Amino acid sequence: MAEGYLRNLQIVPTTSIGQCSLMSEALLFFIAAALLLAGFIKGALGMGLPTVSMGLLAVAMPPSRALAIVIVPAIATNIWQTFVGPHLRDIVKRLWPLMAGTVVGIWLNAGSLTGPYAHYVPIALGVLLVIYAIVGLSRFSFNVARRDEKWIGGIVGVVTGVISAATGVQVIPSMPFMQAIGMEKDELVQALGVFFTVATLALAFSLSTAGVLTAATALPGAVAMVCSFTGVLVGQAVRSRMQPEAFRRWFLIAMIFLGLYLVGTAIFNLHPA
Repeated sequence: MAEGYLRNLQIVPTTSIGQCSLMSEALLFFIAAALLLAGFIKGALGMGLPTVSMGLLAVAMPPSRALAIVIVPAIATNIWQTFVGPHLRDIVKRLWPLMAGTVVGIWLNAGSLTGPYAHYVPIALGVLLVIYAIVGLSRFSFNVARRDEKWIGGIVGVVTGVISAATGVQVIPSMPFMQAIGMEKDELVQALGVFFTVATLALAFSLSTAGVLTAATALPGAVAMVCSFTGVLVGQAVRSRMQPEAFRRWFLIAMIFLGLYLVGTAIFNLHPA
């Protein structure tokens, strides 16, 4: 019966309706605000753009669409961070197993953002944000001996890649590992840029293969690019004037509440089904 009356259901104007146009403008404004904040945090702390932007955008859209918008600004800002510092050769020499393992993990779990279990992704993303924030607040740390960092890095990379392919976030467990191998502060900041560049490029390839990166994401992606770079510049400008530890602590607390909100909302939306 539904197929028989399909023509009657399609009698609608082909021009855009005002309400839809306003909704689109509101969504673009939300994307701009989210990427501006995420860029500011990255500029102030040296990390956090994909983590913050994915967490915020997942409130208003599916994580696969959010990642398609975030991926290009993430790659661009990470490339910028990669070449700020003199440690590039040493970083690649030490972290190549981590980066190779991450690429393998993304390949193994490719398609999870758009697969049959995609509606559980916001729950996984929310849980990951909470874990990331709790680990950061607890100051949990461990040391990895130089002789063991390559094989441990490979395992950590595969786990990171599997999680990244499902959530778009690459900080767990790669971040604790990079802190555990004893890098200096400036070297660690550059290492984050190198690692996240490789990880986001691999993720972008996976998304393009799955057909998630389309022309529909071009406009919001351009808005995200401009706002993320603006936020990074502002964050870098105020970095020296703020207390980084206090800022970092409140940032992690906010990530806990955002993660809990994502989990609660996703579970509530799944309940009727």
